[in-house]
Order: sequence, then C-alpha cells, then structure tokens
Amino acid sequence: MKRIGLIAGGGELPLEFIDSAKKDGNKVIVFALNKMADKRVERHADKVYWMEIGHYKKFLFLLLKERIREIALIGKVDKSIIYEKGKYDKKGWKTIKDLDNKKDYSILAEITRHLGRFGIAVINPGKYLSHLIPEVGVLSRAMPDKRIEEDILFGYDMAKKLAGMDIGQTVIIKGKSVVAVEAMEGTDQTIKRAGEVAGAGCVMVKVSRPDQDMRWDVPTVGVETIKKMTEQRFSALAIESGKMFIVDRQELLWTADNSNMVVQAL
Repeated sequence: MKRIGLIAGGGELPLEFIDSAKKDGNKVIVFALNKMADKRVERHADKVYWMEIGHYKKFLFLLLKERIREIALIGKVDKSIIYEKGKYDKKGWKTIKDLDNKKDYSILAEITRHLGRFGIAVINPGKYLSHLIPEVGVLSRAMPDKRIEEDILFGYDMAKKLAGMDIGQTVIIKGKSVVAVEAMEGTDQTIKRAGEVAGAGCVMVKVSRPDQDMRWDVPTVGVETIKKMTEQRFSALAIESGKMFIVDRQELLWTADNSNMVVQAL
C-alpha cells in the first residue's frame, strides 16, 4: 500500500482526491491548512495533521515521520497569507523573503525544490482526478448565441494573456470589453465586482496558464462558482478542457441549467 501525502486547502477538491486515491488502494495522509481546509477531511483521510502554511520545520518532520515519498497540493489557498509573517516559522519566512518575486509559480517551484531535496516528489493530482477533467463542447442545456460566442472568444484571448503574466486565470467580459480581471482576491470576489460594475449578462472565462504545470494549482470550478455567477446574473461560463477540474459536475450543471446559463469547455 502506497502512502500519499496531501497538502489540503479549501473546497471540495481535496475530498475528491482523498476518496479517489484510497479507492486506488493508497493510504492518504493529509496536511490540512488551518482555517482553509474543510473539516470533513478528518472523515475521509487515513490521518490528518492541521498545519499553519508556513511551519516548514514541523511539516518536514511529519513528512519524514510518515514516510511520505509522494505528495499532492490541492485546494483553495488565501494568497494574502504570503504577507503574514506570523504564519511562518523562521525557515519558512526566510524561504519566502529570499524569493526574487512572490508569483504563485515561484513559490510552488521553491516548495517542490525543497521537498525534492528530501526525496519527496510533488505529483500531478490528475492521476487520481481524471474523471473531473471536462471534454470539449457545450456542457449545459443552454446553447451560446452569437453575442456569447463572441464574448467567449474575446475573453479566451484576454485570459490567456493574463495567465501568461501570472496575474490570474479568470477574466469577465461583456460586449467584448473586459469588465474585471482576477488577481490575488480570487474568483468569487472578481465575480462580485464584475456584477456591480456591469450588471447582468457578463461572461466569465477561466483558463490554464500557457506553461501550466499540472502538479501545481490546477484551475478548478465548482458549484459555489456557479452560484456566485447566478447571483450576479451572468450569461455564461467558459473553461479550458483538458487542463481544469469541474467539481460536483452534476450539481454545477443543474444549477447552471436552472438559470439558463451556458457552460462551455473550449
């Protein structure tokens, strides 16, 4: 039986990973991030350690104690913690402070490099979550009209440029104009801001980075995303096939269909 580690952020995705990895005959040890990870991980995982994100020495000690050789990183992380020195031990804070920049990929690459020094590999979670990756096509009952199609294509181009600069992976479009772009505040706040600015009829496009490393931060949409969009009366959600996860797909599409919202994978 293989022992797999999981650094769990917020949302449903860590639970999906745990269940799928265990079905495949693995033992899953979870390092759950305080005030982010869902407490239900305790019912799903074989063992759970609750951690502050920057407690490097404690984390490394537990990895070696549990004989972890493979680990996945999944779930939402509040990026504002990058600036909270109190969340880190001395080694963790020095690692962050010494980085040339605080881009997501710079931080995740450094984590991966550190773990590799101890023989611990960061794995692609898609190995256990391939059932969540959408196929190309319109997934909802509602079909895109010409206006939505044009906004999706325009938004896809804008989102790819944004993701390539490592700013965010989501843009919101209306009438072939950029209404809002995602940065550190996260997708939900971007949706709210767009609704306040442009009202009903917005289209959200979420993509992967051009150099997306599937071991790190796989873009994800779930039911809560769609609920936030319906509150702001969005017209459509477009995502990138092959490089993203849809969590709770059946409920997500049911929610979209009840609001006559288009969901399309490009």
